[in-house]
Amino acid sequence: MALVIADRVKETTTTTGTGTLTLAGAETGFQSFSVVGDGNTCYYAISSSGGSEWEVGIGTYTASGTTLSRDTILDSSNSGSAVNLSAGTKDVFSVYPAARAVTGGSGYVEHDATISVSSSISSGKNAISGGPISIDSGVSVTVPSGSIWTIV
Repeated sequence: MALVIADRVKETTTTTGTGTLTLAGAETGFQSFSVVGDGNTCYYAISSSGGSEWEVGIGTYTASGTTLSRDTILDSSNSGSAVNLSAGTKDVFSVYPAARAVTGGSGYVEHDATISVSSSISSGKNAISGGPISIDSGVSVTVPSGSIWTIV
């Protein structure tokens, strides 16, 4: 399971409640969540048509049944908890959430010191992190042959 970030991913759902979303297919001009890959995680956002219900989180895509689980809620219109989605069509799309963004200002860059989502460095690419770094239990960072991860 890897964290996958993809561009222009947008589907709809009519799922209600706080559980796993059943996805209804890509909107015109967008990719479906299938680009994330079966069993991989991604950042997502859900928004009702009026925008009163919204949620940003980390979910796992499952090809069988075309679903997206709502594993970790990062922010929401329900005070940071899972939104109890009401009836109607909602947009579900990929995002790069502010809670996970690397930000800079005044000559420095900030990031979380704990890695909480399994991920893989791209094959043939190198990565750098500012330490100290801790990795949550059950989470892994894969460094393929030919790639380097440096912690400074």
